[in-house]
Amino acid sequence: MASTNKSHATGGSKVPGKIQEKVPKGVEESLPDSIHPTGVTSDGSDKTHAKDGGEASILPKKVQEKVPEKLERAIPNIIHDTGDK
Repeated sequence: MASTNKSHATGGSKVPGKIQEKVPKGVEESLPDSIHPTGVTSDGSDKTHAKDGGEASILPKKVQEKVPEKLERAIPNIIHDTGDK
């Protein structure tokens, strides 16, 4: 897999930017979210950031899994509860 010259992190990565830009997307996505959050689980599947595995949201699960994490967190908790204040 070739590098993409861009990062796939959703923010808050502990990996230096130049390294993020040079490694293949699959490598980025295989790192734990605590180090390099991409919004993708270690098995490569998309995930929701709503509480209780998505049960704390009125959005359909497929929508939760596809929208960017920043958008998920911007939605009011009354609609899609990520636990953010």
